[in-house]
Parts: sequence; structure tokens; C-alpha cells
Amino acid sequence: MKNIHPIHSFDRIKLLADSRRMEILRLLMESPATLTHLARALKQSPAWVRHHILALQSADLIEVSELRRTGKVTEKFYRAKAGAFILQEIILPKSRKPIIIFSGSHDLAIEGIADHLAKHITLLNMPVGSLDGLVNLRQGLCQISGSHLLDENGEYNTPFVKHLFPDREMEIITLANRTQGLMLAGGNPKSLKKISDIAREKIKFVNRNAGSGTRLWLDAELRKLKIPAEKINGYDTTVKTHSEAAELIAQGEADVSIGLQAAANQRGLDFIPLFEERYDLVLSSDQEENLFPLLDYIQTLDFRNSLNTLTGYNTKHSGEQIAL
Repeated sequence: MKNIHPIHSFDRIKLLADSRRMEILRLLMESPATLTHLARALKQSPAWVRHHILALQSADLIEVSELRRTGKVTEKFYRAKAGAFILQEIILPKSRKPIIIFSGSHDLAIEGIADHLAKHITLLNMPVGSLDGLVNLRQGLCQISGSHLLDENGEYNTPFVKHLFPDREMEIITLANRTQGLMLAGGNPKSLKKISDIAREKIKFVNRNAGSGTRLWLDAELRKLKIPAEKINGYDTTVKTHSEAAELIAQGEADVSIGLQAAANQRGLDFIPLFEERYDLVLSSDQEENLFPLLDYIQTLDFRNSLNTLTGYNTKHSGEQIAL
């Protein structure tokens, strides 16, 4: 069985933007071929094919699979290094300022950081959840991620980073500790008090996306309480951010969700605290220079003061580096 390999490097993606090289790669995915075979298939000269073969070989997309000698002539058979490739590219704005892509768990403080640093960098947010954010970081689709993943031993983030980045020097920096709990309509008309109440009949729940730290926490709690997911009305109704969940409750489209106290406060919702979590920034050490404006800002008193305006945020450990 042939494997599918993702391509993340901008240089390799740019190389394959040439339709002629893409066609050669497609042919070599199907079966090994020589310059002569490729020239016949493409109705081009062997010299023309060789030029593109060298480019594909230098990008490590193809390799020599066999040397076959016929008389005094030795032919090289080339093949693709994978059965298929996935191309991933983000279209970025044209800007004189450095562009930083943040991907991970949604956080209200990140939005404030983006506004504060807008004169110096363009910080683009791709909220996908903690787990997918780390995967995006691994794949080179972002420069920094945000995570609040809790493992079965009660440790935040570090086990996941070690597992996903065994071959890279990584850094984990605490942004803040945050309070999460039940976000409820003002006045709590359904008298909800605890997690098990979301499984009550006629309660409309709105969930977070799979892979988010909040969703993983909820699923773990449901297993402890032996509450099947199908018993919760709205378990399959998902949103990607705390703000979206709070908005649905404020509009009367849902009764309850698990989310940040700060998000509930912004929409005038009732809130019942359930747990405090550590929310960390995760980055590769080789990105330090590019991320300097952001990393420098989160060490300042100004940043801590801005966090203190968000209900349920604890700045005691903000800016601290977590040992890996």
C-alpha cells in the first residue's frame, strides 16, 4: 500500500505550481519511468524532462528506484516518494508587517493581544481547538498555538507536546489560568446547577468542536458520571469558540454550554464555575525571533493589567515557561 504524504514547505508547493512538474510527478506516482518513457508520454525531449526531474529530485519528491543496464547504456528509473501528496497552503495578506498565524484553542486574551500588537505585527487567528492547533503547528500551518489539554494524570499540555514533537525543541509559556463552567441564560430559568443537569429532558445544550480542550474535558466528565452522549440534547451541535456558544445562549437558541467565565460575562449570562485550567502558548524554539513582539508583550505589566479586565482570568503564572 502506498502512503500519502503532506507537503507543507512553501518552496515545494511553489515548485509544484508548475503544471509540467506536477504532471511528471503524477506519472511517477503511478509507476517508475525513465527520462525516455516520460519524454514519450509528455511528447517532449529527454533534455526538457531532465530539467524538471532535477528540480523534483532536489525537492525530495522523487528518487531513483532502479538502475537498469542494457548493453553499454544504463537507464535510471525514477519514482515518486509517495503514492499521493496533500498540498497545504494558506493565502496570506500582502503586508509590510510580519504575519503571525495563531492556531489552537479559542481565547479572549489572544484577541486583545492581536489588537495591541496591530501596529507591529499582523496576528491572524485560526481557532480549531487545542489538539488540532498542535497538529497545525506540527504541520507548519501556524507559528504558535494555544492549548489547555489535560491528560489522565492531571498534567496540562506537556505530555501532548512531547508526543507530537519528539524531534523538535519546543517551548511552552503560560498565558493565564482561566475559569470554565456552565454558561446559562440570565437568571438561570432552567435551574441548572451541575454537569449532570445538561442531560435533563428538554435542556438544549451547545457543545464545542471535537479536539477542543473543553470538549475533551466534558467527555471525560461524562464518562465519570456514566452519562451517554446521546442522552444530551444538542451534544452534536458544535461551535468553535466560547463566544459563539455564549451568543447562542444569549439569543435563546440554547440553554447551556461549557465555556469561559469571561465569555459568559461579556454576554450577560449566568455562570456556575466548574474548574480552573492552565492555558499555554506552544511554539518551536526556532520561531522565537519571529514571535519576539508577542513573547515580549506577555511579560509586561500592561499585559497582566489587560488580562485582569477579563472575568475569571488569573495572571499569577502568566509569562512563566513550563519545563519540558
